[in-house]
Amino acid sequence: MGQSWVETETAGCDLGDERLNRRLGAMLEALGERPGKSLPTAFQDWSNTKAAYRFFSNGNVSEDKILAGHFAASALRIRATGGPVLILQDTTEFNFKRAAPEKIGFTHVSTGHKLKDGRRRKHAVCGFQMHASLAITPDGLPLGLTSAKFWSRAAFKGTAALKRKINPTRVPIEQKESMRWLDNLRLSTELAGAPERCVHVGDRESDIYELYCLAEELGTGFLVRSCVDRLAEDGGTTIAKVMAQVQASGTHEVRFRDAQGKDHCAVLTVRHATMTVRPPIGKQRKYRHQELQIIHAEELDPPQDRAPVHWKLITNLPVATHVEAVHKLEWYALRWKIETFFRTLKTGCRIEELRLATADRLANCIALCCVVAWRVSWLAMLSRETPGADPAAVFTQDERHLLDQATPERKRQAPRDLEFYVRAVARLGGYLNRASDAPPGTTVIWRGFSRLADLVEGARLARPPADTCG
Repeated sequence: MGQSWVETETAGCDLGDERLNRRLGAMLEALGERPGKSLPTAFQDWSNTKAAYRFFSNGNVSEDKILAGHFAASALRIRATGGPVLILQDTTEFNFKRAAPEKIGFTHVSTGHKLKDGRRRKHAVCGFQMHASLAITPDGLPLGLTSAKFWSRAAFKGTAALKRKINPTRVPIEQKESMRWLDNLRLSTELAGAPERCVHVGDRESDIYELYCLAEELGTGFLVRSCVDRLAEDGGTTIAKVMAQVQASGTHEVRFRDAQGKDHCAVLTVRHATMTVRPPIGKQRKYRHQELQIIHAEELDPPQDRAPVHWKLITNLPVATHVEAVHKLEWYALRWKIETFFRTLKTGCRIEELRLATADRLANCIALCCVVAWRVSWLAMLSRETPGADPAAVFTQDERHLLDQATPERKRQAPRDLEFYVRAVARLGGYLNRASDAPPGTTVIWRGFSRLADLVEGARLARPPADTCG
């Protein structure tokens, strides 16, 4: 019999104590069965809840050790797939309300309501940040996290004044928070074990010249959205000026959803070119120029009720034809997968409702929830990509029996494959499963898993003891 998902995601983890390793597996299973529940609800009784609090506060436990097993499992899934692997990078914030916020740290300064003198009230928001890398296939199947970094800031003092005195581009990358992009790129590439297969995808915050150079050094690919009009060719012009002279190679249609979940379709005109991109003036002695591919995609006739789609991409991957340019646009469009992962982590696991008092304890708990959030995203996509897969690899026999019983009679004629059971779980979470409905998403699946856990527990309690008759 194969390993359970908990055993797979913790096999490479060693906390230095067998009891801690067992506790880690038990906690991951409990959180996986009841995602989004409070810690006492997830762990069922005071004894297990107290053990969980002790685990999170243990000095020998850290988020990197907790995630070590998941990273190892992600590496195995990467090696089991063929072709390129997209490694999505992004940062998210977790905000909390605490009586002693200094025990956690701060994320940013927020501007509140106006004071009597006309100025705005400002306050530092309590919380911390996570920068994560998520590996996916070009079809969108999440293979797992490959790196994660947690950090918080001390209270903000003099930041604006410092920026007026020092040009940020002249500050070494090692002294800036932007270094996280390079750290994750290096760690993820090493974990994958095949740098030539990796394509690191990032938004405008990842437009860092040092990242280009590191990717070249490691022999790996990158695809980032540009936010800087960099010096180009001989240094006497810029990327924007060169691209303004480039003729469009064709059009491409993209479909997406806005923040309100409304579907949109945009027709983009595509231009691409290969050019010499030069480092910022203050860094030209340290870094050499790069031969990179530039792709600009701008929406034709955008509607009045939303901002137009305009992507300016930079990559070190080959882009010689319109087809190759469209291919890279399709890869960049998959970047929203990591946003979905963060949304599942926040709304599904309800991270910001945790009452743990310190940043270290919160980070340990969030590390566990990262594995749970990945599993929900993985199941949602796996049931779409391989609907006929064996459900026994995901669901126990008791779970399958209960899902069979919970399925309406008219739906029981479908094959008992993975798609059948994932949709059955989603129905428990409020999915209607009509013929016209899109496949179930992460939200209804994690709700369904929570209800399924209650059904399993109810069935266990109703089952007569083994030594009784009838």
